Amino acid sequence: MEIMEYYLWIVVFHIMAMISWMAMLFYQPRLYVYHTEQKNKKDFVDVVKIQEYKMYKYIGFPAMWATVVSGIIMLYLRPDLLQGDGWMHAKILVVIILMAYSFSLEYYRKELEKGNYSNSGNFFRAYNEVPTVLSILIVGYVVTKTFSLLFTFLTLLFGAFIIYKVLRQKPKDAK
Repeated sequence: MEIMEYYLWIVVFHIMAMISWMAMLFYQPRLYVYHTEQKNKKDFVDVVKIQEYKMYKYIGFPAMWATVVSGIIMLYLRPDLLQGDGWMHAKILVVIILMAYSFSLEYYRKELEKGNYSNSGNFFRAYNEVPTVLSILIVGYVVTKTFSLLFTFLTLLFGAFIIYKVLRQKPKDAK
């Protein structure tokens, strides 16, 4: 059997891996909000630390690599996806940024594990919006199979506005 016969199954695997990765990207910063804002409750923090570790190491990190590897296989099997107006190149760039974001979550997890609370709950609330904006870009490029500078600019502008609004909120402990 030829590998191209399995192409759609590779796409299915890619989508499922991406969903698992995104679940971690959406939830991990939320755990950091709880961790940071409840830092004086040792029993609570101990439980959150376990959740943070398991979410990143057992779900997010493997799912990220499964997404990347299956994406590379798809491009190997269908190099024509790199043709056109650059939508796939834009998607790849956004995925690289998403990977950097994913690695930054592990950095923050380790800092919180050490008891370094240099970022506020509001910081992590705002940081939690980053994967949403990036996923909007990825889905937009993939569904339309086009790169639109206007769509990209408006999505980034929308994301910046949301992040600004979140950062402007009063800290939870100041209410």
